[in-house]
Amino acid sequence: MLSRNIQSCSLIAGITLLAACGEPQPSGMQAPPAATVSVTTVQARAVSYYDEIPANVKALQEVELRAQVSGYITGIYFKEGDQVKKGQKLYTIDQQQTQANYQQALANLSVQEANLAKAEKDVERYRELDKKDAIAKQQVDYAEATYEAAVKQVEAARAMVSSSQTNVRYSTIVAPFDGTIGISQVRLGASVSPGQTLLNTVSSNDPIGVDIAVDQREILRFSQLLNSSAADTDSVFQLVLGGEIYPHFGTLSFIDRAVDPQTGTIKMRIEFPNPEHVLRPGMSATLRVASYAENAITVPFKSLTELLGEFLVYVVQDDKVSQQKVAKGRQIGMDVIIESGLKSGQTIVVEGVQKLREGSTISIQ
Repeated sequence: MLSRNIQSCSLIAGITLLAACGEPQPSGMQAPPAATVSVTTVQARAVSYYDEIPANVKALQEVELRAQVSGYITGIYFKEGDQVKKGQKLYTIDQQQTQANYQQALANLSVQEANLAKAEKDVERYRELDKKDAIAKQQVDYAEATYEAAVKQVEAARAMVSSSQTNVRYSTIVAPFDGTIGISQVRLGASVSPGQTLLNTVSSNDPIGVDIAVDQREILRFSQLLNSSAADTDSVFQLVLGGEIYPHFGTLSFIDRAVDPQTGTIKMRIEFPNPEHVLRPGMSATLRVASYAENAITVPFKSLTELLGEFLVYVVQDDKVSQQKVAKGRQIGMDVIIESGLKSGQTIVVEGVQKLREGSTISIQ
């Protein structure tokens, strides 16, 4: 009985094995269908564009007017915000004390000059007597010392006259150059002290400066602009104010002596004509710098994929794609300049990049 059971089990197992061998085996995972994409061929071309840099308007000359003598403000001779001319009278400070000091210095000078004249006559007379041995040597020495002291006293008196005369002149404050005067910080009758009291500020306005901070990698480019002729750079620098283009072009006037190690940037200044006085110190603006590239690699912006801060494009190789890292440069309209990573003649995917990954099969539409 046991033998029959074993034989029956063996027969069933054999039939099952034959049935299993006879069934078709399932095939492996099917490859995903090819992604339909649009492509373009990369080409180098000449491009013109503008770099935009934050800028601040600066006066080329700006001076704080401070009192240099003590006294009271006795006159204000301008309207706040006026255009003033070099040498124009702006303020006067009470001159009573300074004039009195000046007159006293003149009187003292007269006294010292009289003393000098007497000492000179005395020393000449004593020298003649000394030649005849008619006077003691000690008296001659005393006369000569008195004369030398009188000379020094006259020099000191003349210096005092000059100083007091300067103080009289300082009691009238004039414009140091052509420009715009601001809001007065003092009023009539206000007491002022030398070097302490700010009266006002005057700044030049035509031409006017625009300061920018540029990455140190751009120093060579801007140095070439600085050394170029005016005709070559007459339309390179434009200013944008509140979305409006300023009507005058600027000229690069200087590049600072050193790079700021904290920021890696260097300061530069562009001078702009300002005949209408539209530009004011302290204004914020955007400087547009015209740029030109002869053989720039450009691709449609939509062909780029950003991954973890890096930019990729999909390069076509036969019916597959591979990822290629690129360095993205300036965007120009719907295109972007590729600074490195691509070369002319390569084919890249323009549309359908969201469906792709490394090695994807594509179908070009």
